[in-house]
Amino acid sequence: MKKTLLATAIAGAMAASGAQAATVYNQDGTKLDIYGNIQIAYTNIKDENGDSDDQIGDNGTTFGFAAEHVIYDGLTGYLKLEFDDIQADEMKTANDSEDSGDTAYVGLKGNFGDVRLGSYDSLMDDWIQDPVTNNEYFDLSDTYINGAEETDKVTYTSPVYSGLQFAVGTQYKGSAEGENVTDSGNASFFGGAKYVIGGFSIAGVYDNLDNYEVTQEGFDNGEEFGDRYGVTAQYTINALRMAVKYERFESDRDDIEDTDYYGVGARYGYGMGDVYAAYQYVDEGGEGITEVNANNQPNDDDNDDDNRNEVILGATYNISDAMYTWVEAAWRDQDEDEGDGMGVGVTYLF
Repeated sequence: MKKTLLATAIAGAMAASGAQAATVYNQDGTKLDIYGNIQIAYTNIKDENGDSDDQIGDNGTTFGFAAEHVIYDGLTGYLKLEFDDIQADEMKTANDSEDSGDTAYVGLKGNFGDVRLGSYDSLMDDWIQDPVTNNEYFDLSDTYINGAEETDKVTYTSPVYSGLQFAVGTQYKGSAEGENVTDSGNASFFGGAKYVIGGFSIAGVYDNLDNYEVTQEGFDNGEEFGDRYGVTAQYTINALRMAVKYERFESDRDDIEDTDYYGVGARYGYGMGDVYAAYQYVDEGGEGITEVNANNQPNDDDNDDDNRNEVILGATYNISDAMYTWVEAAWRDQDEDEGDGMGVGVTYLF
């Protein structure tokens, strides 16, 4: 899951409220803010052979601009531009791809709701996955689609009606884009609904992934990818937040398994930071891609060898209103303990 500065700050440090963006211009209905962070981390993670690989590097340093202006009473235009992973050649977060890209969008908001166009986190990310786990480095695994799901989207999000809100959108991939699996432009659909009452909320999201292909040697590229569904319920009481989710990926391809994800997470603010934990059971297919046999064909995999349990534990400590440290550990339940590891880091917000 890709995390923007604001999502990371809210989830990773309760002190972030003291590290507000700097307003550099605010006149005649136009406002411009500058914000960012510096993130440095040490990680030690086991590879597919069970060997430990460690490094010190960047963990998603971000620099961003946010602007808005009042077009007329009840209608506001806005934009956001973030340069993410500024030192991405040094380190990538555990689930980011090389093509994850920056955040850049424009929009209109008012009494009618919100319309946004550009590159930003998916609805599945925001409403389904983040309530369970939105951590500093390690996250629970999910459907991997080359990191391109953030781009080329338009989303309409409704106002809140008696606690109920919905969102619908489409992602368009033109024939010139490498992720497109068709010979012409293709638009996919996503949508969801969320209901909030007091400290309880529940959300459901559907996302069509037919714009994407798998780029891996030995697999039949150029076919539609599939669909995914998710439901998340969360409850917040005082400083404790608890969430559960069910997420399903249904493949349209013979060489990729359908996969179910059952997750639960909790986060508690103890005053000087957060402590948090997440657990997920992955049913069939693991990351979704089956192994290839000697004839370069996908294996028939009807057993439960790829089912696994994932556990992530973490804690943050606020050094000041603008600076915090963190430590995390992850267990993936894979062969040779692949993906198991720990990390420790520091973040400065401005």
